[in-house]
Amino acid sequence: MNNPVRKTIFLSIFIIGGTLLSTFLSYSLQVVSFYPPEKKTAADSVFRFGTFKLPDSISFAGERMPLENIDTRESLDREVLITAFRHSSTILIIKRANRYMPLIEKILKKNHIPDDFKYLAVAESDLSNVISPAGAVGFWQIMDDTGREGGLEINKVVDERYDVEKSTQFACEYFQKSYEKYGNWTMAAASYDNGRGGVDDQIAIQHKNNYYDLLLNEETARYIFRAIAYKMILSDPGKYMFFIGKEDLYPEFNYTEVKADTAISDFAAYAEKFGTNYKMIKMLNPWLRKPFLTLSPGREYLIKIPSSGMRHSENR
Repeated sequence: MNNPVRKTIFLSIFIIGGTLLSTFLSYSLQVVSFYPPEKKTAADSVFRFGTFKLPDSISFAGERMPLENIDTRESLDREVLITAFRHSSTILIIKRANRYMPLIEKILKKNHIPDDFKYLAVAESDLSNVISPAGAVGFWQIMDDTGREGGLEINKVVDERYDVEKSTQFACEYFQKSYEKYGNWTMAAASYDNGRGGVDDQIAIQHKNNYYDLLLNEETARYIFRAIAYKMILSDPGKYMFFIGKEDLYPEFNYTEVKADTAISDFAAYAEKFGTNYKMIKMLNPWLRKPFLTLSPGREYLIKIPSSGMRHSENR
């Protein structure tokens, strides 16, 4: 770059580019001021301040969260910010909620568990059949031994931790026993994350039996606040800048159930009998862990078969 003309051109471009960038950033940071107060939108406010106004009052399972406490308020603020700015992950949760929440709500209601407990499934797994590093499985993150103790069938062929209905029923029974022990739903929820033994240890050490007064491990300390953050955002996505049309939400699965009381040697061939394919059978029945099904004496299962609108054919 020894040519003086080239140096002059380069310097001019650099100065002009810097000036334009500076002007753009200055405009962006001041954009809110161009609107009268009544015309400011949620997006404008977040763009400028990067935060959301917390409600004056909020509850979990009918039990008031003490937002007047600085630690409680800041814990909720943290989770709302993290959840709102997870963007793609939170969008996926909103889409999945349309598919799975009606089913979870129905099971909670049948078991007399408060509706807010459905947000624990979101906090546990983002409404997906994930496996944790510790080996917890499914929407409700159930460990192998714990699931078996609760009556779930768990082996190499069938793993009911992947069954949304059965794993939700398992969780409900746990919640009910914990409520009977602690006398409030918030502690019952916390015990699902940390185990009753872990919660009992901290009650004994700290001489407190209120979730909001206890110093707990990081995960359990955030657990209820994460659930409440999901409650706030899923209840009013637009308030947190998630604008998703109804047509973009994932629909509930449409299926019929077929009784299986004999072994199935080949699920691909089995699927063809019902005008579907192996992939769809596994999608609707993730608890089937092998390409075949063996049955213990006296056992039978209900296998979901996709109905019209979900089916895939060879010629499609």
